[in-house]
Amino acid sequence: MQNNFQRRDRGEQRESNQMVFGIRAVIEAIDSGKEIESLFIQRGLSGSLLLELKALIKETNIGYQQVPIEKLNRITRKNHQGVIAVISPIIYHNIEDILPEIYEKGETPLLLMLDGVTDVRNMGAIARTAECAGVHAIIVPKKGSAEINPDAIKTSAGALYKIPVCRQDSLGKTGRFLIDSGVQLVVSTEKTKDSVYDIDYTVPTCVIMGAEDVGVSDDLIRISDKLAKIPMFGEIGSLNVSVSAGIVIYEAIRQRNIIK
Repeated sequence: MQNNFQRRDRGEQRESNQMVFGIRAVIEAIDSGKEIESLFIQRGLSGSLLLELKALIKETNIGYQQVPIEKLNRITRKNHQGVIAVISPIIYHNIEDILPEIYEKGETPLLLMLDGVTDVRNMGAIARTAECAGVHAIIVPKKGSAEINPDAIKTSAGALYKIPVCRQDSLGKTGRFLIDSGVQLVVSTEKTKDSVYDIDYTVPTCVIMGAEDVGVSDDLIRISDKLAKIPMFGEIGSLNVSVSAGIVIYEAIRQRNIIK
């Protein structure tokens, strides 16, 4: 499949992971529109400035972890004042903006949703495969997803700078939006008799992959159009999620190339 979808030029948006220390500095980073990859706040911390930060966090729907001061001290020895934010090296997108662009260009959407994939190297490997295959975008949840950090970037061979990554508040709501937009949801799961090779991927499709230990959530399975499993013939009953994603994505590419 030749994908002519023009991804946005991200050359000027690249930056390595940076840490921002201190409540005021973190507030300023959020106000300036920086993408916060992760945010750590010292457990038991209080004060009016912290209340201002928490109000901003709520307003911008940024997730954070309350941690003991020992963890913050392990991250840095600088004067962190009980708050450390990690700035993302990529700019996140919204699938509600990306999908219309794909349709407007006359292309058939091929999307990849990752539900609970938390290993950064798996994230990087999946992104590399997806970018090579011409997948239009990767969709991840704001909470419970692998951090996009230098390890993920390196494992992706830079693909995470090229393929749009959409970080969504709710995968369930996103799934329903995709269905309403004419995109079929195909869940890769062992909870079916249907093979990944029996699915028609020539229509607008979002492939959903889950965590290796628990798979795709029941909420997404309930609203999906198709369930499909990868045939297994050996004694080991599962594949690494990055390998599984590659198998399904390239079956979609194979079908689309045959049609063309």
